[in-house]
Amino acid sequence: MTIENTKVGETPIFTTKAHVFHIDPQTKRSWIPASSAAVNVNFYYDSTRSLYRIISVEGQKPVINSTIIPNMTFTKTSQKFGQWSDIRANTVYGLGFSSEPELNRFIEKFQEVKEATRIAQQKALQPNGNISNTGATAAVAVNHSMSARDSPRLSSQYQNDILMSKSLLPHQRSQSLSGLQAKNLTDSPKYRNRDKQVSSVTLPQSSIEAQLRYENERLKLALAQSSTNAKKWEIELQTLKSNNTRLTNALQESTANVEEWKRQLQSLKDENTKMKHKILELEASHGNPEAIADLRKEINQYRVHCENLEVEIKQKDCEIELLKKRLEEQCQLYGTSNQKVDDKIKILLNDNESLRQQLNRLSSMDNNSDSCIKLSDKQYRSLLEQLNIRFAQNIQELRSIQQEFSSLLNAS
Repeated sequence: MTIENTKVGETPIFTTKAHVFHIDPQTKRSWIPASSAAVNVNFYYDSTRSLYRIISVEGQKPVINSTIIPNMTFTKTSQKFGQWSDIRANTVYGLGFSSEPELNRFIEKFQEVKEATRIAQQKALQPNGNISNTGATAAVAVNHSMSARDSPRLSSQYQNDILMSKSLLPHQRSQSLSGLQAKNLTDSPKYRNRDKQVSSVTLPQSSIEAQLRYENERLKLALAQSSTNAKKWEIELQTLKSNNTRLTNALQESTANVEEWKRQLQSLKDENTKMKHKILELEASHGNPEAIADLRKEINQYRVHCENLEVEIKQKDCEIELLKKRLEEQCQLYGTSNQKVDDKIKILLNDNESLRQQLNRLSSMDNNSDSCIKLSDKQYRSLLEQLNIRFAQNIQELRSIQQEFSSLLNAS
């Protein structure tokens, strides 16, 4: 990228600050930073050629040297970034601004300068051939509209931009050589007599060629962007596929777990049903189910009766303790002891202990329903009758003892 040896206006018609980027010439898909920080980006008017240029310099390094043509288009790709393609420089420039309003102001100036260039070119193609004057008139109009508010604060920035023209003479020589070749071609005998016709036809042809090149660059850039987007979409698609596969595996695993839990639940239900059938078979094997139900009712009744007897025994034990204490007191008062009463009390206590043990056995037998069912009906009834008789005897003896104590108390 070089700067042509033309007399550019010393004062820029518009200036702004932005980060400058160039498209990667190899891949055409990524941006390469052209400036290390935000630099001044200036619009200049070349009065000698009636051209507008965008020039930016960082120190001694030129980062932008773009000549505006009517076919150029500035594209806003984001809120703070825009780009345009320069066919002559064979590159795509990108500008990153600090805010969206600055980008919008740059776009407005770009469109305004491009429109002025288009008008100047149309007037230059008119038959009168007054090229320089019409271009200068359009430039003065644009220059007047822009320099009123921009030139006072930007006149000092041109000094850095002028240094750029001295460091890029090779490009000037190459352009001079290309100009000489074109001049020799037009001065040859073949084209000497048709000089005016060739000059009038060459300008539109070059304009069409420039437009085609510009459109080609735009298509290349669009293709590069679409390729980049396609790669991004491909990566996202692969990510979605992997996530879908992972979720599918998790769903299959959870489904397998649910099936396993259902199978275990069904096996437990089957086992429970088998146990119930086994209990019913055991019950039915020892007798009629109706008789077994009646026996269970009777067992429950005897259980309640045993609980009542146990409560009554506890009460009698308390009464015995009280009577024993009173008897001891009476014996101490009268100086006599009643060995017979003590023997009876011991016997009763032993009987109560044996009855309590039998009651515990009966309770354990009740808890183990299978063992209770194995007992025959006659044995069970006889056992309960014996317990009832012994309970009645003990109660009778306790009553007799209570009567004796009452008589003793009355006698005292």
